[in-house]
Amino acid sequence: MAVTAAPSALDRWFEISARGSTVGREVRGGLATFFTMAYIVVLNPLIIGTQADSTGHYLGGGTSPNLAAVAAGTALVAGVVTLLMGAVANYPLALATGLGLNAFLAFGVAKLPGMTWPDAMGLVVIEGLLILVLVLTGLRQAVFRAVPAPLKTAISVGIGLFITIVGLVDAGFVRAGSGTPLELGIGGFLAGWPTLVFVVGLVLILVLMARGVRGAILGGIVVATALALVVEAVAHLGPRTGADGSVVNPRAWGLNVPALPDSWIDTPDFATLGHFSLLGSFERIGWVTVVLLVFTLMLADFFDTMGTVVAIGAEGDLLDENGNPPRMKRILVVDSLAAAAGGAGGVSSNTSFIESATGVGEGARTGLASVVTGIAFLLTTFLAPVVSIVPYEAATPALVVVGFLMMTQVKGIDWADFEIAVPAFLTIVLMPFTYSISAGIGAGFVAFVLLKVARGRARAVHPVMWVVAALFVVYFAIDPIKQVLGVA
Repeated sequence: MAVTAAPSALDRWFEISARGSTVGREVRGGLATFFTMAYIVVLNPLIIGTQADSTGHYLGGGTSPNLAAVAAGTALVAGVVTLLMGAVANYPLALATGLGLNAFLAFGVAKLPGMTWPDAMGLVVIEGLLILVLVLTGLRQAVFRAVPAPLKTAISVGIGLFITIVGLVDAGFVRAGSGTPLELGIGGFLAGWPTLVFVVGLVLILVLMARGVRGAILGGIVVATALALVVEAVAHLGPRTGADGSVVNPRAWGLNVPALPDSWIDTPDFATLGHFSLLGSFERIGWVTVVLLVFTLMLADFFDTMGTVVAIGAEGDLLDENGNPPRMKRILVVDSLAAAAGGAGGVSSNTSFIESATGVGEGARTGLASVVTGIAFLLTTFLAPVVSIVPYEAATPALVVVGFLMMTQVKGIDWADFEIAVPAFLTIVLMPFTYSISAGIGAGFVAFVLLKVARGRARAVHPVMWVVAALFVVYFAIDPIKQVLGVA
């Protein structure tokens, strides 16, 4: 009679066997997630590190950009909060500086008359703490549970399309057209060696998946990166854009120029840590403007996270019969703390990354994958040159593949039910078309309530959905409201 070995302490803590996974899958999944979202360590400094506040100062306090410090802070905060997500919430979800939120801070907050970067980061800390209060009081979970399951499915599908378009655009496979909003490649044709790297990476991942090869996504990223290194060494393409952001060579690399670094290890500069002022913004721009800005940050962060958590859970088959993930309160507590930590670290709000779906697609089902991703981010504070090797074109095929996997959930929506089909449709299409997860969720929620009312079924709408729909109406009308109130 065969004797079954008792699960190890690691297995019991992360429930690895119980969730049908293995340590190997979790490690591969965690690394796949890291390599897919490691671009944030490079991209975040380019967005917030290159912009001066209204006083002419940059993040870190100097009068010139300090991109190394922003990169180190970005990696450090992402590593810490992702480790927390894995160890405390046991969920395969990684966190880092949120795109969109960082741009909003750089161009919509820090440049307001009188505002400084510490003031702007203080608003992020306030936003994170307020969301934490909503979690601890149960309101955030109530909102989560009030959303109908088909709408949660639509959110997952919409995010799948969203990350697909992000991957295609970042790779240059799809670009802004001369007479159309988007077009294939350049002038309707694929052109440039970087595009070839993207295609090779995408085809390789699909072929490996079709043959049931484990580690297909991570393997595709590694092989595509190696090809990119060879291409750049031979062709010397350089970056697609110049220092001023204008396109200088449309057939060149989108973000990182792949090249072996001169030094593999660098001492991190954490000058941005603690670079925030909690209440300074109240004196500089007034409480009305502060409330509106914090409200905008909260809504974007609040629902981007909800959509991401649901999408990751659905992809990993981790949701219960009501579409809710396990240990939801812990997940949301860590996410809220991450938002505040991003502000305290001077690198903008940290939020859940949909790129985590890459690791789930690789087989990750537990928080051990997040621990691996977090450790990789912490190591990146010393190994920033290594991260810069991977170009967009080698990492983004993974986003397209994961987008496909998430799209398959669309069959779970009852398209014959008009009251669900229309909100689901708006949720799905507006995410990629507006480049905003929150916009898609908001449109779906508002449409859901309106159609219930139009059909005389207002009582069937959960009270929380009424409140959330009303808040989204305010969110969409935030600029007219600011004009009426006479604030910038």
